[in-house]
Amino acid sequence: MENFRNTDAVLDIHDKPTGLKWFGLSLQHLFTMFGATVLVPILVGINPSVALLSSGLGTLVYLFTTKGKIPAYLGSSFAFITAMQMLMKSDGYPAIAQGAMTAGLVYVIVSFIIKRNGSEWLDNILPPIVVGPVVMVIGLGLAANAANNAMYDNGEYSPKFIVVALVTMLLTIIFNMFLKGFMGLIPILLGIVCGYGVALAAGIVDTELIADAAWFALPNFEVPFVTYEPKLYLNAITTMAPIAFVTMTEHIGHLMVLNKLTKRNFFEDPGLSKTLLGDGLAQITAGLVGGPPVTSYGENIGVLAITRVHSVFVIGGAAVLAILLGFVGKISAVILSIPNPVIAGISFILFGVIASSGLKILIDNNIDFNKKRNLLIASVILVTGIGGLSFRSGPVEVSGMALATVFGIILNLVLPENAKSETTD
Repeated sequence: MENFRNTDAVLDIHDKPTGLKWFGLSLQHLFTMFGATVLVPILVGINPSVALLSSGLGTLVYLFTTKGKIPAYLGSSFAFITAMQMLMKSDGYPAIAQGAMTAGLVYVIVSFIIKRNGSEWLDNILPPIVVGPVVMVIGLGLAANAANNAMYDNGEYSPKFIVVALVTMLLTIIFNMFLKGFMGLIPILLGIVCGYGVALAAGIVDTELIADAAWFALPNFEVPFVTYEPKLYLNAITTMAPIAFVTMTEHIGHLMVLNKLTKRNFFEDPGLSKTLLGDGLAQITAGLVGGPPVTSYGENIGVLAITRVHSVFVIGGAAVLAILLGFVGKISAVILSIPNPVIAGISFILFGVIASSGLKILIDNNIDFNKKRNLLIASVILVTGIGGLSFRSGPVEVSGMALATVFGIILNLVLPENAKSETTD
């Protein structure tokens, strides 16, 4: 696979853009991940600038660990929000940092186990009939959130929000379909910029945030042995470590999507052990500088799918921009001021593209839905995953996507090839 080139890609994994093209493509990824990455620390009470810094550093650590073979951007993880909110109230940031680093350590341990014992079992437990619907759940699982962001202004139904979201979506579709050359490579960025302009005209952008922001602002670092004296927080370890197994499911799901997009098998090269190690080290890095745990972002995978620009140099550029942005208060304020309906308009496309990739997996592998076995597996995965069925025990919550994946794996292993009604004696 070393010399393989995906001819369908505009820029393949190791293609390096130059100059303004590189900047524009990386900026597009930065804009795409920004809203979700800073939302997590805002909900928890962590400095958003630190989250930008930790996401950039985490992404670079991931790219380095995976030898620059996987175009994945890592941003703040939503899976840990409930646990972090509880820890912030009881023990403050030091407990969250220790929990984040512990979750990363779980990834590292699992990666070593896989390296020693192999990952051939993945082909048996994750066939196309499981992978396809799971990928669809990844794309559609947040569809309701995107719709709510497009409809509600602080809980109040807003026709103005809907108009802005739909205009942003339509402009992005037009840019994607009809622009050529460099402009045709950045339809998401153009959609966000134009949607922001529409939002300004509609009066739903908080410009005071921009005016009050300083040009240079040092992130509020929380570094062990520097800003606080760490001690053992057992509640942080028992709370956040189990959640790592949930996010591992998302990690594997995102790799499935990237495999399909790039026409490679990242489970084999660089190997699941390397990808999990990279994710774990990224989480530990995030905890060390004061940010929330990080995870690969489906939104940025959607950008890869739409633009067909798969370059790790573009992803690395976005990571560098995120780090720099963590120190520029004024620019951070501009991006932070992007209103929800603009992000929603983009999300309608990004999440849908990911879901469509899952559908394509089923079609490409000629999955026969006249067979009850396939129909049942896909049905359970889709409804439990998209419906948001979750399991909660204290601060630990197993998400709908994780449960859907587990259900799909179990059904695939226990159901016979044919139902009794399909067999003939």
